[in-house]
Amino acid sequence: MTASSTLSTQPRATHPQEVSLLQGDVLISTTPMSSGAAVTATMYVPMVRSQTWQQLTDYSKWVHYFPDIVQSQVLEAKRQTKTHPATRRLYQVARKAFMMFSAQVEIYLQVIETLHQKIQFRFERGTFSDFAADLTLEDYGAGTLLTYSVKATPLVPVPSFLIEQAIRCDLPGNMKTMRSVMCAA
Repeated sequence: MTASSTLSTQPRATHPQEVSLLQGDVLISTTPMSSGAAVTATMYVPMVRSQTWQQLTDYSKWVHYFPDIVQSQVLEAKRQTKTHPATRRLYQVARKAFMMFSAQVEIYLQVIETLHQKIQFRFERGTFSDFAADLTLEDYGAGTLLTYSVKATPLVPVPSFLIEQAIRCDLPGNMKTMRSVMCAA
């Protein structure tokens, strides 16, 4: 059997982005918005999707994944049925200092879970005028490709480029912390 005929459990990195992902980088892209910010981060997690899912849906652990989140609590949970996905109501509090600004935000979210595939966070109320986030999980070699897309518009009038810059600066480090905590568990 030749080396080329054996199957590898790791994806063969053929593009610079794939190489970056497998080396632990977090890839960031932004989408222009008239107010607020929309940012997507993608990273490789060296755990199978079911293990990654289990870690992500333990919402109390989010205080360890994102250092600015100081409280993350499930208020209500409904199990998946044949006709409806699993849902939860989530309450989170975060504190953030950025340049001259310091703020505490709170948010109530409706969380819709599609088992081992996607988690959707939808704004109910809080200190945002708009918020939505999606976490998608895909098999990638021996691990999982995790994509986190977030759109946020705070109630406080802040230029959208400042919000985007804050998210672009914080999100890669937060995602790396998330991966490190998940893999250490």
